[in-house]
Amino acid sequence: MEYMQAPAASSQGNILCCTCGVPIPPNPANMCVACLRTQVDISEGIPKQVTVHFCKQCERYLQPPATWVQCALESRELLALCLKKLKSSMTKVRLIDAGFLWTEPHSKRIKMKLTIQKEVMNGAILQQVFVVEFVVQYQMCDDCHRVEAKDFWKAVVQVRQKTVHKKTFYYLEQLILKHKLHQNALNIKEIHEGIDFYYGSKQHAQKMVDFLQCTVPCRSKTSQRLISHDIHSNTYNYKSTFSIEIVPVCKDNVVCLPPRLAQSLGNMGQICVCIRVTSTIHLIDPRTLQIAEVDGNTYWRNPFNSLCSPRQLEEFIVMDVDVIRDQKLGAGAGMRSNKHTLAEVWVQKTSEMDSSQQYHCRTFLGHLLNIGDLVMGYDFANSNINDEYLNKMNPHHLPDVVLIKKSYDRSRRVKRRNWKLQEMARDREGMDTDDERQYQDFLEDLEEDEALRKNVNIYRDASKIPVESDTDDDGAPRISLMEMMEELSLTDATGGEGADMMTD
Repeated sequence: MEYMQAPAASSQGNILCCTCGVPIPPNPANMCVACLRTQVDISEGIPKQVTVHFCKQCERYLQPPATWVQCALESRELLALCLKKLKSSMTKVRLIDAGFLWTEPHSKRIKMKLTIQKEVMNGAILQQVFVVEFVVQYQMCDDCHRVEAKDFWKAVVQVRQKTVHKKTFYYLEQLILKHKLHQNALNIKEIHEGIDFYYGSKQHAQKMVDFLQCTVPCRSKTSQRLISHDIHSNTYNYKSTFSIEIVPVCKDNVVCLPPRLAQSLGNMGQICVCIRVTSTIHLIDPRTLQIAEVDGNTYWRNPFNSLCSPRQLEEFIVMDVDVIRDQKLGAGAGMRSNKHTLAEVWVQKTSEMDSSQQYHCRTFLGHLLNIGDLVMGYDFANSNINDEYLNKMNPHHLPDVVLIKKSYDRSRRVKRRNWKLQEMARDREGMDTDDERQYQDFLEDLEEDEALRKNVNIYRDASKIPVESDTDDDGAPRISLMEMMEELSLTDATGGEGADMMTD
């Protein structure tokens, strides 16, 4: 404790302390520091030991009344939180300085040194330094409590797509992981034809719904169920359900557009191939290379379905290729694709090589196909397809074969694939044995479509060393190292599993 007084003139003399008689410079109290310390304690009323609550699960501190904040040890945020605990008891003093004193990280103690000033006894200003100890007590926050309870949820987002293939769900999973929207979910459960996200608050569920509506073409419905009602405080407790239905069209599906929709998209043909599904459905006309995008609202006003499932894909061998250089479009035609080449091809089924039956068709894969290549496609000539719009078309305008993609040796592609994707931790129910094949199809789509993988985090797989040889190069597309990310692991920082971090 010490005096705070104006500088005295050089000619000023000393006075005697009124209590002990010691010569001192003049001050308003006429007392020395030792006597003032026995008379006045300016830190009186300020608690010397305070409790702060800390959640071990999420490592956050409680900021009354109900806010949990992330604070590092000896940070400005933790200093502000501790000072707010003392704010009500420090209204009559002036805070000059505050800082932390070192304590053991596991001691559950936080010590803070405070410097305060206060005016006492005839205008004398005293300054005092003292230490306040904060005791850390463990308390689970509401969010972690809901996570541990597992069944305690306030809102659920049910995402559904009525298709056989899960390509859109695999793409959606990567988008959710990239934007870290799965972190607020209490539980994620995968079921037939969809996936459920459980949340502890309606706001987090609404945020997920808004994200889905921006990333995939879909429509949503909302409902809520009353759980309890307090008639005295007029408060209601609801459980909300958000139902999201994604359009039932996936990549590599062949669709038949309604006539009015095809006309509005630039007089394109009704038979189209879906080349990509992002926030819109990307379609291409295999006869003219016209491309169009159909958003969710347009689709639900003019719905159309996939004509064939991926299991009906058949393998063909290319017998002849004739690239079409000059293709004139009719009046009112839309945009044409610059990434594809129009060609007329003769193909034969690999299962009918002992016969002379060949099929003629137009395709948008002219830039990839050569004589002798294998290609996957749908056989319309020998298929029985029941579709409302297809049945009304002129049979002479229907193609015999619609080619979808070039076929490569899958075992070779898996062997030299040196990258991987992250997956969400979720509960699985009723897993299909076909899921692994569908997931491999999705990985191949990422390799073939550069625009699709721009929205996906691809990680280098250090456990796989690709074997390079001249015989393995069959022209299959690959992902370059420039597009891959290094996967962060705890062993990178600690030098080993469970090892202590070394510091200088």
